[in-house]
Amino acid sequence: MFSSLSSKLQNVFRNLRGLGKISETNVSESLRDVRMALLDADVNFKVARDFIDRVKEKAIGHQVIQSIQPGQQIIKIIHDELVELLGSSGAGLALSHPPSCLMMVGLHGSGKTTSSGKLANLLTKEGRKVLLVAADVYRPAAMDQLETLGRQLGVPVFTLKGETDVLRIGREAMDRARAEQIDIVIFDTAGRFQIDEPLVQELVRLRDLVQPREILLVLDAATGQEAVNVATHFDKALNVTGAILTKLDGDARGGAALSMKSVTGKPIKFIGVGEKPEDFEPFHPERMASRILGMGDVVSLVERAAQAVDEEDALRMEEKMRKGQFSLEDFLEQLRGMKKLGSLEKIVGMLPGGSEMIKGADLSKSEREFRRMEAMICAMTPVERRNPQILNARRRLRIANGSGVKVSELNSMLNRFNQMQQLMRKMNKFQKMMGKMGGGAPPNPGLFR
Repeated sequence: MFSSLSSKLQNVFRNLRGLGKISETNVSESLRDVRMALLDADVNFKVARDFIDRVKEKAIGHQVIQSIQPGQQIIKIIHDELVELLGSSGAGLALSHPPSCLMMVGLHGSGKTTSSGKLANLLTKEGRKVLLVAADVYRPAAMDQLETLGRQLGVPVFTLKGETDVLRIGREAMDRARAEQIDIVIFDTAGRFQIDEPLVQELVRLRDLVQPREILLVLDAATGQEAVNVATHFDKALNVTGAILTKLDGDARGGAALSMKSVTGKPIKFIGVGEKPEDFEPFHPERMASRILGMGDVVSLVERAAQAVDEEDALRMEEKMRKGQFSLEDFLEQLRGMKKLGSLEKIVGMLPGGSEMIKGADLSKSEREFRRMEAMICAMTPVERRNPQILNARRRLRIANGSGVKVSELNSMLNRFNQMQQLMRKMNKFQKMMGKMGGGAPPNPGLFR
């Protein structure tokens, strides 16, 4: 996410941290590099210019000049201004008395249908009753796609196959929502390859009928500055309430995210950061600014971990680890739990300085190793996973063939697992010994989760 922009800004920051004294000259030189990085990221040139002017005005102030760490002070100013540029604070959904309507609008291919499903999934996890409405009557298989998404996510979908009157779909969908006491109704509307008057008028009529609390414009972040121009046109016609930026996990340069609020006055409310249903999250300006500046986003990482890990399972696993009873079956469960957090690149990128670590590390190789380990354990029987000591040469050959690896790779994995088990047993003995010696409470078991 914004890897190119983040890398360039961190190079500037390295130079700033090395400055013993701050002058108007070296501030101007550093901010010139920041401005070029923003323009390369496809940020609107007026937005970039105003951003640099505000930072410069604060950076050459008396307090920064006299600061013990002037470089760090300027970095903080850039961070604070970036947060302001992105929207100052997170903007949630403005929901009313049920059923509350949301309209998803945007150009063809921006990700409206997928985002509708992801948003429904997010709201369902919050305990809300959601109904998806297939209101795209033009794109072939659009209704089928939404129905498939609904089945996968366990969210009901309202469709009228063969119907071309969007207003009839809207009326009947609202009748069903009221009858079934639905909390939120999400309308997945039709898109076009470009904005045209018939599309706009149809959306206006649907808006006037269902009276949505939110009109969310779905934008492909990869289109850069053009996304902001599209937002301006849609806002003029429909008065959108916010935006959803999709495909931020790709090669998006970030210009749309950094220009949106300043140019349109409308906040970014959600971002899509991957293909999976859970790769969709509320937009937090401060967290995004920290990610862009290479400061990490530990809060989002912790929230993601809390969603992925069941507390009872974690306590049960902790107990097994402390007693040295951790089996290959448990190890498989841990591997699968880690996959729920996302790719290693995503996880490391959310740590402070993570983007720098990613540069020199072949994380894809580690991902492949994890997949191979998972395949090896899956090729074992439940009895073999719980009792790896029974794995003789014949069994090992069968497992290696079944998982597509060499026997030497399987042996290496089993040796490492055995070493890990021995270490856990030693730690358990150490804790018991400390308890008997009256050394107070044993070390916090949570450290070994």
